[in-house]
Amino acid sequence: MATFLYRLGRLAFRRRHVVALIWVALLTLAGVGAAGAPAAGTASFSIPGTEAQKAFDLLEDRFPGASADGATARVVFKAPAGEKMTDPGNKAAVTETVEQLSGGPEVAAVTDPYQGGGVSRDGTIAYASVTYKVSGMELADSSRDALKDAAEDARDSGLTVEIGGDALQTVPHTGAAEIIGIGIAAVVLVITFGSLLAAGLPLLTAVIGVGIGVATISALAAALDLGSTTSILATMIGLAVGIDYALFIVSRYRAELAEGRDREEAAGRATGTAGSAVVFAGLTVVIALVGLSVVNIPMLTKMGLAAAGTVAIAVLIALTLIPALLGYAGRRVRPAGQKSRLLGGGRTKAEGTGDGQRPNMGTRWARLVVRRPVAVLLLGVLGLGAAAVPASSLELGLPDDGSQPVSTTQRRAYDLLSEGFGPGFNGPLLVVVDAAGSDDAQAAFQRTGEEIKGLDNVVTVTPAQPNKAGDTATITVIPDAKPSSVTTEELVHDIRDAGAGITADSGAEVLVTGATAMNIDVSQKLNDALVPYLILVVGLAFLLLIVVFRSVLVPLKAALGFLLSVLAALGAVVAVFQWGWLSGLMNVEETGPVMSMMPIFMVGVVFGLAMDYEVFLVTRMREAYVHGEKPGQAVVTGFRHGARVVTAAAVIMIAVFSGFIGSTESMVKMIGFGLAVAVFFDAFIVRMAIVPAVLALLGHKAWWLPKWLDRVLPDVDVEGEGLRTGADAARGDGDPDEDRELARV
Repeated sequence: MATFLYRLGRLAFRRRHVVALIWVALLTLAGVGAAGAPAAGTASFSIPGTEAQKAFDLLEDRFPGASADGATARVVFKAPAGEKMTDPGNKAAVTETVEQLSGGPEVAAVTDPYQGGGVSRDGTIAYASVTYKVSGMELADSSRDALKDAAEDARDSGLTVEIGGDALQTVPHTGAAEIIGIGIAAVVLVITFGSLLAAGLPLLTAVIGVGIGVATISALAAALDLGSTTSILATMIGLAVGIDYALFIVSRYRAELAEGRDREEAAGRATGTAGSAVVFAGLTVVIALVGLSVVNIPMLTKMGLAAAGTVAIAVLIALTLIPALLGYAGRRVRPAGQKSRLLGGGRTKAEGTGDGQRPNMGTRWARLVVRRPVAVLLLGVLGLGAAAVPASSLELGLPDDGSQPVSTTQRRAYDLLSEGFGPGFNGPLLVVVDAAGSDDAQAAFQRTGEEIKGLDNVVTVTPAQPNKAGDTATITVIPDAKPSSVTTEELVHDIRDAGAGITADSGAEVLVTGATAMNIDVSQKLNDALVPYLILVVGLAFLLLIVVFRSVLVPLKAALGFLLSVLAALGAVVAVFQWGWLSGLMNVEETGPVMSMMPIFMVGVVFGLAMDYEVFLVTRMREAYVHGEKPGQAVVTGFRHGARVVTAAAVIMIAVFSGFIGSTESMVKMIGFGLAVAVFFDAFIVRMAIVPAVLALLGHKAWWLPKWLDRVLPDVDVEGEGLRTGADAARGDGDPDEDRELARV
């Protein structure tokens, strides 16, 4: 591996014009494709294997033309103080609005509140339901504009008018905080490298990689049904790893220059050593993201694959474009220990090299951990354990209009409906009775309605509405609690339990669907998939890390440390988004259940990122160990070379992820916060404290590998031993004692 990448790095350095042209051509091609493709909307949402999805499919078959999966909107009216919606003037305004809405080309049906029972008991609030022929993703902007115009015309008559439903869903944006995150990353890189040019290389290549990835996603969005959030998540992950991967290679390049190697040789060695770590770190991220497909939720699968593709591009750019750009930069990228004239200072010896210089911070911290491993280990584990405590009260759900900011019309419509008709009105349950296998369909319909009326927590049960064939009917059930409540979830299970008895007696199948039931089924499906997903992803990465580190205990320690950090991060998410701690600071206007995709998505992404730090930091320790250093000294050497770079990488990732906390999309906001906190816990507590403490306690045992396994495993040479014995010998630098001394420098 190291030898191949060494040759690739030297080739890219020499043929930099060709390499640069290839990447520019790819970026241009992706950009042209994105410019000519339809804009991404909201991806269609389907959950194969769930009862709610089965009911939706049945409705499509038995009620053709009913647009069961079409976009919906609720136009909610509230009368001025002291008036009622039944007053002649207000009624005329609503009737005119209904007629105006009915004229749209994509409108399937509009219900009049005065004919469909859409007026509250006190007469102050009414609503009209609009059903469209196409899904929210396919809805034309002209239809959304017509909906808004109709509401505005009604407001002119003195009514309060708000619009809820998925017809107004828009592409989320992340706000200016994302730019701030990139700015922080730039500052960190300048401080790390002491040079604007060296700092600019990781930023430039990361932007190119993300540009290619996101443009490709945009070009394929319509064809592959990729939602608007797919590109945001790909940007989030691709930008973070792209900067980090380039950072490690540029840092190693400067270290190789400091050892006296010429620039082409330094580029090759940096690609061969740090590049090997980049490949395996990238593989762990890709495994984690691709593994999301085992959940069998198409939207989550597409998000994972798109992000994985962006990570793969980041790896390829780090291995080829970075060496090429280093060739262009020439002497303007200085060896480690030399400061840019812009920042002041001349040539100095590398800090902490054993040449009488004061040890750097990484060295001092590592020595402290090696001297007090038990105390550091206990403090780290207890601290993360305390942060993980809130995770024990984790409640899962999917966001609805009730989680929107109060400044949005969707949220105001949600609140008006709750005020006029009760909180459960925002989450009606749709019961589908399939009586095709029953001898008496009408009796089955009637019995289903009666049994549901007898259940707890039910406010309204509408009469059964059969189809033309008379073999299927729908019943609408209004719960007495809001959609995301535990009470509503229990009601769904109660209806399904009652339906099982009806099926046994009459042969009619009773299915519960609707947005609320779909959310409940999604949460359950994700919960069921979490353990198999963990086994698959952690298992594959564990095997990969055994190959990289040629150890059993080091990968085991890496996996256990990850589990601790992700639990602590979930605890922080629960504290902010569910309990409301610091919610004002995070601009969380409505607390509630944590998004049901959050745990499994966090596991996937954070595991891959956590292994980045593990690979980058521990490979330097192993490199020192295999070159003859004692285990404790190898830990110190690894920190001497890697702590500053890993710290910079972690700060950059935290800054990039934190930028997405400013998103208007609650899902993106929560994921940005969760990933930022998880990276902080994993990088600074697990990798910087717990990992060296465990390695110090294990000593030589940390690098133990059964002899039979050592013979079976391929030798990927991440440490670059082949380069040391091959290239160095050719240069006359093959003395083992000198090699060992270089490993300590």
